[in-house]
Amino acid sequence: MRTRRHVTASSPFLAVSLGLFLGAQSVCAQSASLEPGPRPADVSPGLKKWIGDYGPDGPMLSSLTEKDGQLVLLGERLGQCKIAPKSSSELTASCPSAQDVRLVKDAAGAFVLRVGAESLQRRDFGVDAKQVARIHPVRPVDELRREALAATPPEEKGEFRKPDLVELAPLDPAIHLDIRYATNNDFLGTPVYTQARAFLQRPAAEALVRAHKKLQKLGYGLLIHDAYRPWYVTKIFWDATPAEGKIFVADPSQGSRHNRGCAVDLTIYDLRSGKPIEMPGTYDEMSPRSFPKYAGGTSLQRWHRELLRQAMESEGFAVYEFEWWHFDYKDWREYPILNVPFEKLSPVSAGAN
Repeated sequence: MRTRRHVTASSPFLAVSLGLFLGAQSVCAQSASLEPGPRPADVSPGLKKWIGDYGPDGPMLSSLTEKDGQLVLLGERLGQCKIAPKSSSELTASCPSAQDVRLVKDAAGAFVLRVGAESLQRRDFGVDAKQVARIHPVRPVDELRREALAATPPEEKGEFRKPDLVELAPLDPAIHLDIRYATNNDFLGTPVYTQARAFLQRPAAEALVRAHKKLQKLGYGLLIHDAYRPWYVTKIFWDATPAEGKIFVADPSQGSRHNRGCAVDLTIYDLRSGKPIEMPGTYDEMSPRSFPKYAGGTSLQRWHRELLRQAMESEGFAVYEFEWWHFDYKDWREYPILNVPFEKLSPVSAGAN
């Protein structure tokens, strides 16, 4: 959704504690492989269901994470707590503070951290890649679309490369698409694209294919959520979002890297099953789980996130600091803001004059 973002992060203590506990995660590709170390085993479903962040930002926030098959609860108030299963609906915690700390599944099916008499709800979306955050548009999207299509992008000074947008799907049949903005399954709850297509400037598209082929050797493929975005769509996002949410969307007066055809939102999927790979957070999620350095989740989820990052960065892309799925190609400054609708872009190559 966004090309700039300022989400309130977890408390400094929790961030530092998670970093020390899990260890630094290198983003430098190893000489022999893109893999960020040995592939860890997955966590059992019975343990994985508990993992997540509990409570609001600040001293109350605690994170239940996993390393080497063990669950650990970390928080500013609690310190580092050892977790032991008591039943299928309750975990007990042994904390330095010696407080009565438990994690329970309540009668409504919600996961709750109980610290003495306090109850803190788990606040994440879980691991379902199909779940999305939603807002209530301040005005009907159809009305905003008409206005955006009639508006003019900001005027830019300087010399730019001639645009040469290339459609991604025809470049390799193993590159899959899940263009959320062409469906109701996006943050507005209604389509903003009329076609489920994805384009990048030719150098970026060629680099993406090279990254994809590297991942194929390891049993993965790229799954594209969004790439080139016409400027009018950026304006729809901005105008539809309430004032308190505008920190999550790009200002159309500045344009975005998506508008230049040099940004891509993506993840990886398993070649054998065709299913998306679980990451520590979900696509377009408005929480600290979206940060590329978020240290929660499972070891395997973090391993896959780093694998995607290393593959993309090995071919000239850079991850956006607040979104693990968003990558900008190195030459994005050399291209102008574009406002060509998908309907006017021909298949494979679509130079926009």
